[in-house]
Amino acid sequence: MKKPLILPKFKNEDEEHEFWANINLADYYEPSDGQSVSFPNLKPSTRTISLRLPQGLLTHLKVLANQQDVPYQSLMKMFLAERVRLELRERAKDYNLRQNKEQKDSDEEPTQVPNSSS
Repeated sequence: MKKPLILPKFKNEDEEHEFWANINLADYYEPSDGQSVSFPNLKPSTRTISLRLPQGLLTHLKVLANQQDVPYQSLMKMFLAERVRLELRERAKDYNLRQNKEQKDSDEEPTQVPNSSS
């Protein structure tokens, strides 16, 4: 640490914004001053959507959610996340198989040997 950073009392957000916009933190901190931190309660941002489901599917989903003692919307998110993960894994596997096959095919192509009988 170079010198201590003393924060003033800000009268409003504009004053605080001005302070942070004009300060150079390199005058106060060395890169080695950084510490690793963890945010265990940080939740990914979500977006509200509207989804129309057949009534029977929604009923079954609510029954399953009730059996697992979770809200049905949370259960839907769990189901969707799992299915998306599986689909992405399967597509990656298919892509890798195609890449390997193409590599194998190109390795097996016969090389042209010049005709030396002329």
